[in-house]
Amino acid sequence: MTANTPILSFASTDLILEIPTTVQQQVELESQSFANSISYQAYINQICVGAILPWLKEDITPQAQVWPHPAALPSFWELVNGSAVTIQTTRLILIPSENIDSSELRVPQEWVDLPSWVGDYYLAVQVEPDEGYVRVWGYCSHERLKNQGKYQASDRTYVLDEDQIIKDINVLILAPELCKNEITRSTTAELPHLTQTQAENLINRLGNPEIITPRLEVPFALWGALIEHGGWRQSLSEKRLGIPEQKSIIQWLQSGVTEIAAAIGWEKISLQSTLAQARSVEDNQPKISLSRQLAIAGQLYELVITPQNPPNTTHWRFELRHTTIGATIPGGFKLRLLTADLQPFPQNEDIATTAVEKLFIEVALEPGESIVWEIEPLPDNYDREILKF
Repeated sequence: MTANTPILSFASTDLILEIPTTVQQQVELESQSFANSISYQAYINQICVGAILPWLKEDITPQAQVWPHPAALPSFWELVNGSAVTIQTTRLILIPSENIDSSELRVPQEWVDLPSWVGDYYLAVQVEPDEGYVRVWGYCSHERLKNQGKYQASDRTYVLDEDQIIKDINVLILAPELCKNEITRSTTAELPHLTQTQAENLINRLGNPEIITPRLEVPFALWGALIEHGGWRQSLSEKRLGIPEQKSIIQWLQSGVTEIAAAIGWEKISLQSTLAQARSVEDNQPKISLSRQLAIAGQLYELVITPQNPPNTTHWRFELRHTTIGATIPGGFKLRLLTADLQPFPQNEDIATTAVEKLFIEVALEPGESIVWEIEPLPDNYDREILKF
C-alpha cells in the first residue's frame, strides 16, 4: 500500500493516508522523550508529519521538507500543536487533532501571528493512530484564517467554521503553483524585543514542567517573542524536559559535539590537510574547527567556527565558504553575528559586494558569552540558535 492510498471510505474530497508502520513504531519510541504532561501532543504531531510528508514527496514534489529542521520539531511540539512543511517557497501548516468533528478548524495563535511561523495554507488533519490512518479533510489560507476566523482568547486560537474551509483537497493537490495567483498571507504585527534578562526570567518561570500550558501563562506578545527565537525556544523546551544545558563550543571541541547539535548538522573537522599545504606560514593555525553545512539558494555552503590560538582562546573566527573547491559566494550574501538577544555590535557583519571566496568575522568572546549567527539569503530551514562559548 503506497503512502497516498485511501484506506477507508469518507467524503470523496477527503485525503486518507495510511500511517506507515515504521513511522508509528518510531513515534512510539521517541514520544517517551517528551514531558509527560503533553507527550501525546508530540505523538500525534509526529504521526501527522510521518504520514503526510511521504505523500507530499511522492505526489507533489520530492523537495517537500519539514521546517525548520526535524531535530528542532520536539521544541515546537513541547509547546504548541502543529507542524510546518515547505514546498519551495510555499509553507503548509499541519494542524492535527483526534476530534472527528469537521465543523471547524482551530489553529494556535502562534502559527497565525508569529511572523516567521506564518504559513500559506493550513491543513486540518484528523489523526487516528489506533486505526492506522490520518484524514486531511480541509484547508484554508492564512489570509482567510486571519481575516475571517474568530479569535478565541481563552485558548489563543483562531477558529474557522466549516463553510469557510475548502473541503476538496484536490484543489490544493492539483494546483501547479500553490501561490501563483492568490494572496495567501495576511500581514502580522511586529513582536516586542526581549532582553536577555527578560528571556532568562521567562525560561526559568515557564520551564517548570508542572505548568501544563506555558503558552497561556504570559501575554502573547512576550510569549511570541520568546519562542520565535529558536535558541530561547530550544532552551525552554530542554528545561521543561529536564535536559542539561547544552555544552559550550569549547566543550564541543574538547569532548565532542552534543547529540542535539549533531542532529542539526554540527561536526568537528580537522584542518590537518590545510596545515600540510601551508605549514611554513601557518604553523599556529588550529587543527580542529566546528563545521555545519547549509543549503542556500540551491547551493551547499559551510559555516566554520575556528578558535584562534587555543587552548586559552578568547578570539574566534566565523567563516562562510562554498563546499565546492574553487566555487565562490555570490555578491549580496551577508554573514552576521548578533548577541543572544539579537543586538548588533561593532564589526559584526561581512558583506560580499561581489563574488568572493569566503565571508568571515573575527570576534573576541569571554567565557560564558553567547552568539547568534545569521546569513542572507536565509539558509533552507533556518532557525536561530544560540552558540555558547
